[in-house]
Amino acid sequence: MADQLTEKLTDEARLALAYTGPILRDALRIFFEFDSRIARIVSGTNEPMLGQMRLAWWRDTLGLPVNERPEGDVVLDALGAHWAGQESGLVALVDGWEHMLSEPPLSKEAAEGFAQGRVQGLAALTAFSGDDEKIEADLHNAAMIWALADAASHIAEESERATLMEVAQGVSPLKALPSPYRGVAVLGALGARSIASGGAPLMAGRGAAVVALRAGLLGR
Repeated sequence: MADQLTEKLTDEARLALAYTGPILRDALRIFFEFDSRIARIVSGTNEPMLGQMRLAWWRDTLGLPVNERPEGDVVLDALGAHWAGQESGLVALVDGWEHMLSEPPLSKEAAEGFAQGRVQGLAALTAFSGDDEKIEADLHNAAMIWALADAASHIAEESERATLMEVAQGVSPLKALPSPYRGVAVLGALGARSIASGGAPLMAGRGAAVVALRAGLLGR
């Protein structure tokens, strides 16, 4: 199913998948696909109410039993196949992205809500390996830095980018993540590098590959 999905993944997402343990790789791939789909809804919305209605459709649909959902959308079908029972994390992701539809400029509260929603989506991966209590805080920090840095690198308004980076400055230093979660470690390390460089794209410059390699091998 995962190789049939159609959303275009970023280079950092592909690197993260390469360093993710087999038990989590399909779930993470589909998370990226879903995150990309929701991001396109938000970025392509000129009228916030219309965007909210489209997000509400996803929220409501994910609340249905898998066998009662519409068929034929490859991302929705893949979520049903690989994320059944963990939809709360996906709904949190939708809720997080909805903060980006708030009245500009982006407030610190909206930036935090946005990032926390994406973090809860990624944190749901722990349910697939049973490691939730052991690595929850460390996984949260890496995911938070990635979520904020990724948004900062794509936002044009300087004051909003500064807000995202201000929130990122309050995240605790990254710690090593165990082998199955090295993909999230890659995202966190690249995100920290991006924040340190003023919100540059996560894969900008030759040093990005070195940072990703180190995190993929060592966990941070």
